[in-house]
Amino acid sequence: MLLAREFVDYISRQIIRKLTPQWIETTDSQVAAEFIATVIEEDLAVEDRLNDEVRDMLSEYSEYMRREGVSYQEMFRRIKNTLISQRKVIRASGRDTGDAMKLSRDKVTDISHKIVEMLRKSHELRLKNKDSNAVRLEILRVMTELLTAEDKVDRAARQKIRSQKREIPEGSEEWDLLHRRYYAEELKKLGIDLGR
Repeated sequence: MLLAREFVDYISRQIIRKLTPQWIETTDSQVAAEFIATVIEEDLAVEDRLNDEVRDMLSEYSEYMRREGVSYQEMFRRIKNTLISQRKVIRASGRDTGDAMKLSRDKVTDISHKIVEMLRKSHELRLKNKDSNAVRLEILRVMTELLTAEDKVDRAARQKIRSQKREIPEGSEEWDLLHRRYYAEELKKLGIDLGR
């Protein structure tokens, strides 16, 4: 998933914190945050499942790609793009669409629509403002603000890894461990503690 589960939980808690009580009412803010986190995670999982499907498809053609000299990354990109357009999936990665955040602007907008729809149907939550688009725009604003901060944190963590005396290959176990540690440190500098 493009966003760590802990960060999705943090975003969800912040949406509830910033929208209550002006925009929405809830008797249990923890349950409300869990509902929002579920909406976000399920939406992001669509592209994860698509990536897994493409990997499975490519495993069947590994001999052909080797024989023809076709790169795995290029075939992955082509097949994924084809499936995205056929299935009308909104691309999640902002870097693939030129956005500055990990999530594309279109994906954040789509998620905001789904959160408002969930809020309308929920028995545990109530929209105080009947203008659901105003609520959606506020959700969009909060998410964009948090995702922009998260992108700066991710870039700072990556820079710390690159500044090591020796090169650490991205995707290695050591790189992943360092990235998690530096990422958490950078989030704490912004006052974001994923543990709360």
